[in-house]
Amino acid sequence: MQTILILDFGSQYTQLIARRVRELNVYCEIHPYNKIPSYGDEVRGVILSGSPSSVRDAQAPAPDLSGIRGKLPLLGVCYGAQYLSQANGGKVEASDSREYGRSDLSFVSHENELLKGVPSGSTVWMSHGDTITALPSGCDIIGSTKDVKVAAFQFEGEKTWGIQFHPEVTHSVDGLTLLRNFVVNICGCDRSHTPDSFIESTVAQLKEQLGNDRVVLGLSGGVDSSVAAMLLSKAIGPNLYCIFVDNGLLRKDEFETVLETYQGLGLNVKGVDAKKHFLDALKGESDPETKRKIIGRVFIEVFDREAHAIQDVKWLAQGTIYPDIIESVSVKGPSATIKSHHNVGGLPDFMKLKVVEPLKTLFKDEVREVGKYLGLPERLLGRHPFPGPGLAIRILGDITEEKVRILQEVDHIFISALREFDLYDDVWQAGAIFLPVNSVGVMGDERTYENAVALRAVTSRDGMTADWCHLPYEFLGTVSNRIINKVRGINRVVYDISSKPPATIEWE
Repeated sequence: MQTILILDFGSQYTQLIARRVRELNVYCEIHPYNKIPSYGDEVRGVILSGSPSSVRDAQAPAPDLSGIRGKLPLLGVCYGAQYLSQANGGKVEASDSREYGRSDLSFVSHENELLKGVPSGSTVWMSHGDTITALPSGCDIIGSTKDVKVAAFQFEGEKTWGIQFHPEVTHSVDGLTLLRNFVVNICGCDRSHTPDSFIESTVAQLKEQLGNDRVVLGLSGGVDSSVAAMLLSKAIGPNLYCIFVDNGLLRKDEFETVLETYQGLGLNVKGVDAKKHFLDALKGESDPETKRKIIGRVFIEVFDREAHAIQDVKWLAQGTIYPDIIESVSVKGPSATIKSHHNVGGLPDFMKLKVVEPLKTLFKDEVREVGKYLGLPERLLGRHPFPGPGLAIRILGDITEEKVRILQEVDHIFISALREFDLYDDVWQAGAIFLPVNSVGVMGDERTYENAVALRAVTSRDGMTADWCHLPYEFLGTVSNRIINKVRGINRVVYDISSKPPATIEWE
């Protein structure tokens, strides 16, 4: 498969570069700069990402490009451009002030193949503290802004470019044009990485990999596991066995409604009621990471028991997607744990199953496109993401059956109202959080001292960054009134207006 290789230097925008390349129907992979994979003719070009580091630091990332430079088209973005300059005799110095935000290209070399179709005055996004003050010999400036003379450059007689701005962010108005010029016109990629081609190649690969073996898959009701199930069903038919576990931490009535949907899709699904098992194991535990680990352990226990009831199962299928893989690898070793990924890191030895992950090369929006081609109903495709540990990490503090019941009712009112007011599809993810707070209230003539809940709704493309959703005040007022009037035990509702970063989408 024709591939663009993206070398990651730790930039917050690296995944966004990959997303933009994938939007052009060109396959790409992200690898740490210090772990460049061996490759053959399938790799058509290389992009160097930005970085929070400075090339002037003694410990600055320094990739070995000897097998790439001059052999493949190469594009350095921000830090990547600065590295190409400094490593070849140019000069990079600290700026008088950090250059961050929108800027306009005051000079564009229109005849240069990287910048074809990019007009003079085009807005670009800058995010750097260093500036290239002198280029290596044999380099030409092909783009400038009022404040940055070397905004873009090329090595003479070589398909090697550097750009000081970020074409991957939407603030760079013609950024996609530049990336199209690089990956399609310069690297010669044929834009054949489409949902239907992915389905065709993946189904063929699964047939070859799995043969007549039996596969078990844990369904969650979410998009990823559902699309994985449809692909596997297409490849191996009745040899796929799906298990949907009710851990007692799902949304209200979700177990029954999702089971009904799956059976309508022709999937072989067994529903397992394990509510008591999970709630007993969680009793008295308040630490969020410990709660995640308990839920993971109990899920494996339940799942292993159910899998053993199926004869001759050899494979466990998972709905792991590409961001799960990327976030489990860092340019400097394992990433700091913000929260555990429930489906990365392998299986306990006692399960003795091989793992198959049909979606591990796709981003979330690509998974949805594949699901659309496979005929998944819109209600499943458009479903908001829901955390693997469920409501356990939306109940701050210890878990009780009563807290779960209350939060299910609150969540149901909130999500139902989003649908009623035609706001559901404007939101990427929404939910309610049960706070470990009691507040004074007045209901009728009586003083109350009851619980508070927070509502959370965000807009995002992939969950890597997110902004709080500006829901209408009238809507929030209606939802708050419904919750307080209908859910016994709640007398205060607040709305979370923090973005990611610095906050995360979930509270735990």
